Amino acid sequence: MTRENFKSLIPAEQTVPEMTLRAVLIGAILAVLLSAANAYLGLYAGMTVSAVIPGAVMAFAILRPFKGTILEVNLAMMGAASGEALAAGVIFTIPALVILGEWHSIHYLETALIAAVGGVLGVLWMVPLRRALVVKTDLPFPEGVAVAAVLTTTVGAGKRARSKDSAVSAGWLLLGAILAGLFKFGQVSLKIFKGMIEGVTSIGKYNIGGLEKEGWMYGGLATSPALLAVGWIIGPQIASYVLVGGLLGWVIILPVAVLMGGWPASISNPLDGVYYVWSNQIRYIGVGAMLVGGLWTIWKLRSNLAAGIKEAIHGMKAGVEAETKKRTDTDLNMKTVFILIGAMVIPVFIVYCLVTQMYALSGIMAIYAVIFAFVASAIAGYMAGLVGSSNNPISGVTVSVLLITSLILLPFGLGSKAVAIAILIAAVICCGAAISGDVLQSLACGQMVGATPWRQQLMEIIGVLIAAPVIAGVVQMLDSAFHIGSKDLPAPQAFLMGGIAKGILTGQMVWLYVVVGAVLAFALILMNIPILPVAIGIYLPFTISVSIFCGGIIRYLTDRFIAKRFGSAEEEEISDWELAIKQTGIKPKEKAIRTGLLLSAGYVAGEALMGVGSAALIIAGLHLNVFPAGQEPWWPGLLAWIYLGALLFYIPLREILGKKA
Repeated sequence: MTRENFKSLIPAEQTVPEMTLRAVLIGAILAVLLSAANAYLGLYAGMTVSAVIPGAVMAFAILRPFKGTILEVNLAMMGAASGEALAAGVIFTIPALVILGEWHSIHYLETALIAAVGGVLGVLWMVPLRRALVVKTDLPFPEGVAVAAVLTTTVGAGKRARSKDSAVSAGWLLLGAILAGLFKFGQVSLKIFKGMIEGVTSIGKYNIGGLEKEGWMYGGLATSPALLAVGWIIGPQIASYVLVGGLLGWVIILPVAVLMGGWPASISNPLDGVYYVWSNQIRYIGVGAMLVGGLWTIWKLRSNLAAGIKEAIHGMKAGVEAETKKRTDTDLNMKTVFILIGAMVIPVFIVYCLVTQMYALSGIMAIYAVIFAFVASAIAGYMAGLVGSSNNPISGVTVSVLLITSLILLPFGLGSKAVAIAILIAAVICCGAAISGDVLQSLACGQMVGATPWRQQLMEIIGVLIAAPVIAGVVQMLDSAFHIGSKDLPAPQAFLMGGIAKGILTGQMVWLYVVVGAVLAFALILMNIPILPVAIGIYLPFTISVSIFCGGIIRYLTDRFIAKRFGSAEEEEISDWELAIKQTGIKPKEKAIRTGLLLSAGYVAGEALMGVGSAALIIAGLHLNVFPAGQEPWWPGLLAWIYLGALLFYIPLREILGKKA
């Protein structure tokens, strides 16, 4: 499938204010705020909140009094997205140096440089790949679709006013945001109920090798409105593949691994034991599958990728003018892009020299980091287009990078310095990979609403350069206040990265599981089953996969009900991309899906915004707990989540259900 002839909301021939000073300033401010909040959230909880939708909502709220255009809001949103994504790249890697004792504290200059260079690399590498991954594929880009639905409903197609004939009320977006926001506030800030239901049960004791061993089975569910919404947007097929991965890893392989090997004697709680086995063994099956799946995806997209590079090179030749392209298909000057990519080797080399004092090796590794950032960014960008930025396992891509990098460094016999070098290389690449997903979500949204790609790409670079020194300062401040690795700031993802690098370079890596994942990926290739969704399901906590699948089921039931009422052949099928921006002449079946998109966008936006707000409350030291942490009841959250799922089914169909057949 190709989107070459996709008709955007704002036609290419129409000129609408876009990269104005106010849009750039608001984008810069949002980049600072959301990068700081997510830096803490990632170090504390091991995850960040995608700022694509919250950024759009916040940008709209700020620009509304100034009658900002839809393209100004879209541009300001990109600044917010860049700050959040960069925070993920930094906090997943750099703190590992402190945890391993390579650094006594966070080094501000090196951290800021790595964040800036890695982030800019991620943006630059996505310039020649934009057409290959956004225009010439059928990736759903769930958050891009949701943002487009948000923007077209709240701001509209006109230069400054929302279209009054949109046929779908923006109230559903607001309702979804309020409900999901209240749900998240009750869960995270008030701790009225748990956001996760999980448990283990014994499957019996067996005599294995003359020893009696007990088997355990794990089950769980993340009661997250945002995950429901993501499942609804990406649809039942992709959601099912993610669940298949979760079932393979958690329901089939994990019980066998627990039964055969058990867990350390120091762990007495079965739930902790199951998580230990998943974190230290099963997760690496997902990493192996993800590595092969990512490379296989790049191979399958080789024609599109080659065409993108060919177009980029062609655009560098003399006589080819940017004006020959449509406004909505014009990227940054390719010659400048490739010069900047090459120039990125210099600051990376300087950082590595500052840390290692090994000039020749630093030069080689700097070139390697810049080139490999292309592969990692392409894989991460593709996965973001598949399941969304919030569920994009950037840490899985980083683990794959660490595996390869550590293997390259192993023969050099560098001792402890090799660990620091491996993590620093992974940090640059991780920042690039984290940025790429948000860049593509934003570019996909821009493709729908009619933004100018080169302006979006430039705004993303501005956001990165502003957020990088802020993130470095925030991480340094948090380390000074709480100490990275303590119970107050456990930095779980960085702990994982440090353990992997040290394990490989000290010969303690669990290669068997990585190989099993790679073999599984090859088997999926032979069966013509998409690898990455399955690999993501193995790598992510099972509770997330189940919640996404539930959203996919609701979408399946919605589509089936609509098909029964109207018939699939009654009218021309319309894609979610087209529905997200459609303003007039919306048919009943289209209205139902668009309503669902808006409600889903509200769920994602409300939970994400409240997640950032809750992080701010934690940073401010405000604790509003109703129940002590860990002692919250689970059933109120489950009931509320089921209710939100029922609304996601009922609201899109309410007008159809209200009419007599």
